[in-house]
Amino acid sequence: MSAESDRVVRLGQISGVHGVQGWVKVMSFTEPRTNLLDYRDWLLTSDGTNRSVRVEAGQESGKRLIAKIAGVDDRDAARELIGAMIGVPRSALPPLAPDEYYWADLEGLAVMNVDGQRLGAVSRVMATGANDVLILDGSDRKLIPFVANTIVQRVDIAAGEIIVDWDESYWE
Repeated sequence: MSAESDRVVRLGQISGVHGVQGWVKVMSFTEPRTNLLDYRDWLLTSDGTNRSVRVEAGQESGKRLIAKIAGVDDRDAARELIGAMIGVPRSALPPLAPDEYYWADLEGLAVMNVDGQRLGAVSRVMATGANDVLILDGSDRKLIPFVANTIVQRVDIAAGEIIVDWDESYWE
């Protein structure tokens, strides 16, 4: 396996407890959110510590998911997992169609405008409902809407860059 296929991709976060039998509330970063439950082996990361767990069961509960993790059998044990990030190896994700990207693949890419000016690097991506938004690194928060063929002209994962039709003056 390559280092890239071994890379852990964040797919969600444990956000609370559900009931008294060890179930946890889960915020999913997948689309649709229930896709997170397709993965039965999760890597939980909290405070720099990784823990492999097996999901015994899961389902929708309102706007969140709930999951039962093997060996977590009461509310106190579930409470210890709150805040943990949920990840899976990149190799476990299904292949994408052309011009589709996993957010994790965009993180770290340099963002250049069509004039060749470097605007920053993608620190993370967020959903807004209307479209995804690239959040660039740096001391001030710079946001660029991810609108393909309008603002985002090209994504070149191999070259490590995203070309956008964007000017720094938009942030002023």
